[in-house]
Amino acid sequence: MKPGTLDLETIIDTSPLSSRQVVIIALCALVAMVDGFDTQSIALVAPVIVSAWGLKASTFGVVFGAGLFGSLIGAFLFGLAADRVGRKPALIVAMLLFAFVTLVTPLTTSVGPLIAVRLVTGLGLGGALPILISITSEYAPSRLRSTLVSLMFCGFPLGAVVGGIAAARLIPAFGWPSIFYIGAAIPLLLLPAIVALVPESIRFLAMTHRRDGVSAVLRQMKWAAAWDGDLSRTPSQPGRSRVAALFAEGRAVGTLLLWTTLFLSLLLTYFLINWIPIIARQSGIGMSSAVLAVASVNLGAIVGCLLIGRFADRRGDPTAFISFGFALGALAIILIGSSGQSSPWLLTTTFLAGVFSVGAQMCTVAYCASFYDTGLRATGVGWAIGVGRVGAIVGPVAGGLLIGTGMPTTRLFLIVGVMSAGAALAVFGVGQHALRRSA
Repeated sequence: MKPGTLDLETIIDTSPLSSRQVVIIALCALVAMVDGFDTQSIALVAPVIVSAWGLKASTFGVVFGAGLFGSLIGAFLFGLAADRVGRKPALIVAMLLFAFVTLVTPLTTSVGPLIAVRLVTGLGLGGALPILISITSEYAPSRLRSTLVSLMFCGFPLGAVVGGIAAARLIPAFGWPSIFYIGAAIPLLLLPAIVALVPESIRFLAMTHRRDGVSAVLRQMKWAAAWDGDLSRTPSQPGRSRVAALFAEGRAVGTLLLWTTLFLSLLLTYFLINWIPIIARQSGIGMSSAVLAVASVNLGAIVGCLLIGRFADRRGDPTAFISFGFALGALAIILIGSSGQSSPWLLTTTFLAGVFSVGAQMCTVAYCASFYDTGLRATGVGWAIGVGRVGAIVGPVAGGLLIGTGMPTTRLFLIVGVMSAGAALAVFGVGQHALRRSA
């Protein structure tokens, strides 16, 4: 080691947050925002398409499920790809995929083609998210990691909020296709900035022993003079299957409990954001309020994610705060069912459900980035989100089946509230298991 120099991890963890790090994290947040906008877009236009095409509302359960199934596969595949070939190339491919398929969505005129395009769109949308989380985590110092990952991830619900507000104005003026044209144009405009300004993950470069790449990034960060040039202490990529490695070295229980948490929490999240507009309209609430209720869920999610994420950085184990959020969210979700024809009550309860349940779910995803090491991070986060997407598929599809039976709204939201309580127990179990391992 040269006098006065430091190893790579120490430099990242002890240096002040640089302007280049801020730019990287901000661009990841913008892509997450586009991801949230495009993911939410189908629910925002669903009431209009149902009316225009003369469909039953329950038919859209399959449309919602197709996009989420694509997201599930995309999270698995792109997570693995990002741990093999790098974060940046995998992210660029994911962005191109969902941008171009979103662009052709307005050309569909029946349910079958719409299901197909949402399936392929989901591949790109689901693939981008674990990569964004990995890049942010790997450029964040450990003292701020939970806060910065949570802040970046807030781009996802913020995109849904913007989408809800935009849809309330654009759909009456320009029709439902306008939402998809915007959803395709923004990522294509962002792509040159990603190529030019977001470098490959420095921790991934170190793990794959690409010394020249590490040196180049350190020069961009103005940290080159402080580096001791030693990569020998950096863990190498795992030799075994990365998926099998998620269950090795004592990670099995934590992995399974994280998967359970995300399965239940994404089930309830996607039930809420996909079915609230249609349920509200059937209850007699106006179109604008029905769409804004989805924006309210996502706005609450941003507030909740930032609050829980900030507490998490002040405490070594964030799972207690996350569990408490899910528990309070269960009560808020149950109260949504008593909204009736009251728009203010609907907006209030959906906001609280977003703060506690969806905010806790977002912080669980951020926690996954800390739970796994660099060599497994994109795979671990991708598979956790992928399993969560199974719940995201089950939520809207099961919702369509239950609504089709004529189940009362109060009982419907009671069932969804129980899912949030189950997520609280599962993430609490992750924390207890981690305490036992460290004892």
